[in-house]
Order: sequence, then C-alpha cells, then structure tokens
Amino acid sequence: MHDDPAPSPSATAARRFPVRTAAGVCAVAVAVLALVAAWGMKARSEPAARAVETADRGLRGAATATATAEVAPESTDGGDIPPDRELTPFDTGYPAIDRLDKNLLKAVQKAARDARGDGIEFRVTSGWRSREHQQRLLDEGIQKYGSAKKARQFVNTPEKSTHVSGKAVDIGPTDADDWLIRNGADYGLCQVYNNEMWHFELLTSPGGHCPTPRTDAAG
Repeated sequence: MHDDPAPSPSATAARRFPVRTAAGVCAVAVAVLALVAAWGMKARSEPAARAVETADRGLRGAATATATAEVAPESTDGGDIPPDRELTPFDTGYPAIDRLDKNLLKAVQKAARDARGDGIEFRVTSGWRSREHQQRLLDEGIQKYGSAKKARQFVNTPEKSTHVSGKAVDIGPTDADDWLIRNGADYGLCQVYNNEMWHFELLTSPGGHCPTPRTDAAG
C-alpha cells in the first residue's frame, strides 16, 4: 500500500482558516472568563446582600421595640394597683405601698409574716392614693350609686380620706380579712367600717382593744 500524498481535509482546513480557528478559541476563552467573573461577583455579592438584609431586619426590630417602649404601661404613680399583678405588703416599689404611713406599713408587714405561718397570704388591694385618684373613685361611686350621699357610704372625699394621708390600707382576700379582724389588735390594726371588712387602720397600740367599727365611711 502506498502512502496518500494528499493532505487530510482537517489539516487543509486548519491551514485554510488559521485566523478563524484562533478567533473561535479566543471567543470561547472570553466566554469562560466572563462566566467565572460573573460567578465570582455573585458569590461576593451574596454575603453582602445577606448582611444588608440582616441589618434591615435589625433596624425594623429596633423600630418595633422603640414603638413598643413608647406605649407606657398604666401608671401607678397615683396609687393605682397594676391590673396584671397582685401586690403584697412587701412590694414597696409601688407608691400604693411605699407611701403608706411607716408605722402602718410596719404593722401590716409584721401581721402578714405571722399570718403566713397560718397559711394566709395578704394582698394589698388599695393603699396610699393621690387626691386625684381618690376623687376619681368618688366620681365613679356617684355614677354607680346614683348620688353623692350613697357613694359617700363607701368612698370618702379627698379631704377626709385616710388613704390619701397614707393611714389606711385595704387587705384581701376574705380569709386574710377574717384573720386580721380576729388578730389585728395584736399589731394595732383595726377594722374601721362595718361595711368594709377589708379596710384597716392603726387605731390602738399593739395588744390593745380596737374601737367599735363605724357603720360606713359617711358615719
């Protein structure tokens, strides 16, 4: 067999189109480099995008927290009892407790400790009140009972109220009231009104005798 002296078609094409072949190779290389560069930019941009998104969420959260903080809870400055919790005689962080007459508070705290030994827990349902608070209660009483005369049987005026002066405390629940009615004189604490078994004041010396309760706040 003799060798074919004619060049192969591929070799001939390579010689015939050398520029086109090189240009094609360059185009492919450029395309590959472009893809690599695009992937790199995407890879670099994804963490940055996540960081921006995280920061944005943080700003939205901070704005929400600020808006929540601006909604102040119900004030207890006037002696109001917070609606979402019960106060004991030891919750002196609240004005209703802290602004009670010091001798009265000391007597109530001592009685509360002793009552706890009998399984009785004291709750302060009302203590010191501001004049505005007392007037609000009186106004509500007048609306409830239909007249100032009837309301005065349960609510005193700011000028006469011993809550405003810090010398009266209302105790609950009923078992605590019953315990204090029976034992309160040992601490100087006395029930003041027949129609309010929860209202106590210092009306005798410890171990003394309590005066007969009055009919009501108007009496």
